[in-house]
Amino acid sequence: MDMSKPRGLSDGQKRRIMVGVMMAMMLAALDQTIVAPALPIMGASLGDSEFLSWIISAYLVTGTAVTPLYGKFSDIHGRRPALFLSLGVFMIGSVVCALAPSMAAIIVGRAVQGLGGGGLLALSQTIVADIASPRERARYVIYFSLVWATSSVAGPIIGGFFAQHLHWSLIFWINLPIGALAFAMTNRVLKTLPQIKRDHRLDLGGAALIVGATGAFLLLLTLGGVRYPWTSPPILALAVLAALLIAGFLLDMTRAKEPLIPLGIFRNEVVGSASLSMFFTMFAFVGVTVYLPIYFEFALGMAPTASGAGLIVLLAGSVAGANVTGRSMPHVVHYKRMAMTGLACAIIASAALSLLAEHLVFWQVEALMLALGVGVGAVFPTLTVSVQNAIDPRDLGIGTATLAFLRSLGGAIGVAALGAVVLAYGIVSDSGLSHAGGAFNPEIARRAGAAFVDVFALQGAALLASLIFLAIMEERPLRGPAAHKATTTEV
Repeated sequence: MDMSKPRGLSDGQKRRIMVGVMMAMMLAALDQTIVAPALPIMGASLGDSEFLSWIISAYLVTGTAVTPLYGKFSDIHGRRPALFLSLGVFMIGSVVCALAPSMAAIIVGRAVQGLGGGGLLALSQTIVADIASPRERARYVIYFSLVWATSSVAGPIIGGFFAQHLHWSLIFWINLPIGALAFAMTNRVLKTLPQIKRDHRLDLGGAALIVGATGAFLLLLTLGGVRYPWTSPPILALAVLAALLIAGFLLDMTRAKEPLIPLGIFRNEVVGSASLSMFFTMFAFVGVTVYLPIYFEFALGMAPTASGAGLIVLLAGSVAGANVTGRSMPHVVHYKRMAMTGLACAIIASAALSLLAEHLVFWQVEALMLALGVGVGAVFPTLTVSVQNAIDPRDLGIGTATLAFLRSLGGAIGVAALGAVVLAYGIVSDSGLSHAGGAFNPEIARRAGAAFVDVFALQGAALLASLIFLAIMEERPLRGPAAHKATTTEV
């Protein structure tokens, strides 16, 4: 039996499933773009601004740990129950965030959100893998591009507007009607999805270890050099704790009957290289997405709403790059070259941003961000489809979740690492945040410009690492119906 072909679904059913899944996916997509422009105001309102990066990192850390669990859970109980579980937990976390009276409370709420959001993106990709062959799957990227395009344009503007003119809590309250609509649209349509249940065990111990290890490492980056010297006992203790928890996680990967991330899947050369390339891509992309509004507000003196709008070019560029690459992949032989070219352009843009960060004006930053976004966007469909094409169809759930795991982990560590650079320059202190959206402060602008010289340099280094791993990834022919010779180009 050809397991690369979906069974028992008409084209109309596939389209209805896609629409339902996209609504659920929009929650996770919107939540990644709507928060960033409001971060300075949220920090000024809640205090303890040295933990500002944790509003993003807490979401990414818990989402990282549970992503593989959702893959296995969906293999055991079906995609529909897994999707609804993640949707419900996400909405509960949104309520906790909206009602948070302190930085600690909102970090807890964001961690709960991550427990749900970690499943939304992974399950949406897995469901698509259930209904379409790898060659067809590349064309389905247009649907996801529409979701990301909508979120990229609307999210930053809405987030900045809410924070500047209304209240930042509306950023989280808005998730409730969207979540209810997603539930209503997916409740019936996912019942048509063929269920092939498999026996699995959930590695809850491994998930706890990776959350603890990542949390300790992020605390080290957050507090080191800011609240405590790098060589102080608290920081050294966090370093030892992180190392021990990482060692425990690696041991769990070798001894658990069904580890959170099975080492065997990395014996597949495509999975190993693609996952590392995705890790470094998201390290750079998520990090700069989170902190770019701070650059706009403090270095260029822009208001929160305007700084949110400044993200649109970067995010829309990534959607455009993903769209063009995804639509082109079925029609070319060497589909990897498009992503490699895109990454090369993104590295050049990062180098220019780093060299000129203290002297650029808004339109120049936007031009470089467009090149960066388009280049990075080309990587996403290439890596996702390559992994799903290279693994056995029965392992689609855990294979896709493994890629999502490294994707989320890269984003979490990127936010913390770039945040550590910003914190080191003192522009995210309570005194600095008091200028958010207010009068232009030349001293704060000078420090912000200097900080982002380093931020953009670190971003470029991560993209270079991504390009290296992408270059060594094996390029396998896409499975599925043979493409017509007239439409397949030797590229």
